[in-house]
Amino acid sequence: MPDLAPRRRWLVLAICCMSLLIVSLDNTILNVALPSIQRDLHTSVSGLQWTVDAYTLVLASLLMLSGSTADRVGRRRTFQAGLVIFTAASLLCSLAPGLGWLVVARMLQAVGGSMLNPVAMSIISNTFTDARERARAIGVWSGVVGISMAAGPIIGGALVESAGWRAIFWLNVPIGLAALFLTRRYVPESRAARARRVDPVGQALVIVLLVALTYAIIESPNLGWTSPVVAGCAVAALGALLGLLWYEPRRADPLIDLRFFRSAPFSGATVIAVAAFAGLGGFLFVSSLYLQDVRQLDPLHAGLFMLPMAVMALLTAPVSGRMVASRGPRMPLLLAGTAFCASAVLQALTYSAHLPVPLLVVSYLLFGTGFGLVNAPITNTAVSGMPRSQAGVAAAVASTSRQTGQSLGVAVIGALMAGGVHADAAEFTDAARTAWWIIAGCGAAVLVMGTLTSGRWARATAQRTAKRLAAEETKETVNV
Repeated sequence: MPDLAPRRRWLVLAICCMSLLIVSLDNTILNVALPSIQRDLHTSVSGLQWTVDAYTLVLASLLMLSGSTADRVGRRRTFQAGLVIFTAASLLCSLAPGLGWLVVARMLQAVGGSMLNPVAMSIISNTFTDARERARAIGVWSGVVGISMAAGPIIGGALVESAGWRAIFWLNVPIGLAALFLTRRYVPESRAARARRVDPVGQALVIVLLVALTYAIIESPNLGWTSPVVAGCAVAALGALLGLLWYEPRRADPLIDLRFFRSAPFSGATVIAVAAFAGLGGFLFVSSLYLQDVRQLDPLHAGLFMLPMAVMALLTAPVSGRMVASRGPRMPLLLAGTAFCASAVLQALTYSAHLPVPLLVVSYLLFGTGFGLVNAPITNTAVSGMPRSQAGVAAAVASTSRQTGQSLGVAVIGALMAGGVHADAAEFTDAARTAWWIIAGCGAAVLVMGTLTSGRWARATAQRTAKRLAAEETKETVNV
């Protein structure tokens, strides 16, 4: 990619942020609409879980393939294809006559979504080559997540109240079309110097791992852990994980380049992404059910209740980007883990059907602070120090970790809530209290991993890994 003028670089960033906006809005708006979808389509809690996880599972399964494909065939071309598919699938979601059709349309939507955020991050990392400028750009990128979280619940609540849950998918269409037009006009094409070959075996193993594990968790409340289907899925997931660990290092161009994980900061960012987004998935799922089914709020007022969380995420995301640019990822990670834990522990200790509003607001403020702080260090660590030719793959690993975490959060918390959601308020509260302790554990994981993987030893492993990757890449290029 040629060096661009500063104004053009920030324009490219704005266009890439539009893709993040529609994907993030889609997620937060959907959670507000879940109770309405449940009533309209007469579905169970597991049906709601699949409405969310059908998207995140397909997305997580294809992110690394899309990242490597973009590095090979062209990042702008892949990005444009993703915008077309995502926009068309959003329209199909709004027309779905039943749960099955909605789940299929969400899967198609995820196919397009897999070509958006990691590819956009690859475009950004190749556009902003200066480390400090890239960190600031990633801070802006992370701030868009906060914008979507702030606007999503309110916009979603207003759309559900005025036009029904189908209207939440209409919003993606004009934004997607505008992003497509601007991409064609202003974003330059870029690709890796050496094309990476497709890894169908690795791709199949990733799909089996994620789908089998999530299916076992979601369906275990209905079928039981001793069910042959659930047990078989658990065994299949374990086999797929072992297969990946054995097969991928033996490929010249693996889907998952395990060499990246020699860097402690990169490995830590992956674990932190899973933990933070598992907490987010669980938070959104249990909060939407609590506010609408227990406190009997309409979708708009439920969205307003979640606004403090979203506003703090919006305000702290750019601050986190500046902290990473000036001082590194350690401080925002420690603050994020502390805020996550404080929010969840407060809910777990005081949770009830009539939780006082001030306590609820404080908890949501803390959670939003933690979520806003955690994104920039995850993304910056994922792409910094890696060869620019593999920026798409590295960014896709971070994005895959996020989506995997969110899928697992919804699966685990949803499975926990399945028994109490149709029972009385006391049983719902008991299940929700346990859910909040799980979310607190996710926050503790962020805190511990942020401490362990951001010190001097960890930075040394990152430098060694970067040198080794660069040397191996130069050798491969010479041989070609």
